[in-house]
Amino acid sequence: MSSSDTIFPAALKARVFARVLRSGYIVSPFYDWVFFIAAPLIALVLGLALVGTPLEETSGVFDHEKSWVDFGIGVFIFAHLLIVIFRSHLNPKIFSLYPWRFTLIPIALFAAMMTSNWILISCSVLATFWDVYHSGMQTFGLSRIYDARAGNQPQLGRTLDWILNIFLYAGPIAAGVTLLDHVDDFYEFAEVGSVFFTSVPIFAESNAHYLSAAVIATGVPFLAFYLWSYWRFWRNGYQVSPQKVFLLLSTAACSIYAWGFNPFGMAFFIMNFFHAWQYFAIVWWAEQGNVSKVLGCEGRAWGKWAALFTIVVVGMSYGVFAEGADIDTHTWLFALFLLISLMHFWYDGFIWSVARKQV
Repeated sequence: MSSSDTIFPAALKARVFARVLRSGYIVSPFYDWVFFIAAPLIALVLGLALVGTPLEETSGVFDHEKSWVDFGIGVFIFAHLLIVIFRSHLNPKIFSLYPWRFTLIPIALFAAMMTSNWILISCSVLATFWDVYHSGMQTFGLSRIYDARAGNQPQLGRTLDWILNIFLYAGPIAAGVTLLDHVDDFYEFAEVGSVFFTSVPIFAESNAHYLSAAVIATGVPFLAFYLWSYWRFWRNGYQVSPQKVFLLLSTAACSIYAWGFNPFGMAFFIMNFFHAWQYFAIVWWAEQGNVSKVLGCEGRAWGKWAALFTIVVVGMSYGVFAEGADIDTHTWLFALFLLISLMHFWYDGFIWSVARKQV
């Protein structure tokens, strides 16, 4: 075999791989890498870069004793929670499928929280852990879209990816130093006199080493099984999506480092920043047509930018209001913000499924 014969296949494979990379993106190479694939690493670098700066120092921000970093991430979190309305209420195709879920259920839940402290506190604790699951499902959804872009069957490896993302998000929390930050929410049940639920943080702290061992004992074998399963899929024609691989690797590295070790106390900022960053990008990509239509600028060259401006302004305005509000003296505000959070988790969960054919 001549040298040209050996070089040509390698060059051909390189061109094929480059073509797969170009065609396997959700939006475009630049958009996907900045807003989806590398988002966890961008958040990690940003979070660590803010450590020790004046922005991290506690000061009076709108009459609240917190740093600008804490205030800013709070605004960003609240903002991304609200903009689900652009996917639910302003998308006529989705709204028409579940009108009662978008109208009657929120009203009923808000009324229930306002009339029962048990329900209010239960919803508050639920939101903490639902948030973890919801974040994992966002990465799961993106990874499944990348699989579809690569031409793979919709159900192939779906359960494996679901379990993997549970481990990627919940595993480092359960086995790491931020576990108590999550279970401390159970102390809220002291307001209704529940001794059982307020004992959960104490139980978790005293058994944390067992929980860590359980996560490692189940997570490591599952990861080996996951890789072996996808190797078998590949042997039978599965097309590996480089975008999916990099997304999962960057998410895993970020989650394990942030939730597991909480570097400089920045875990909350890092994990929530990249999740919200991805979500804003998802909403604009998926709903810019609907938003521009509502604004009356559909089909115009600047329509998509008007949609982006609207999404950002609406979301961030709510974020500033919610983060600066006095919820300690206004229970109805706390219930309202909690309602929007729960509806975000719930709505986005089934909107991913409804929109599967659209993407």
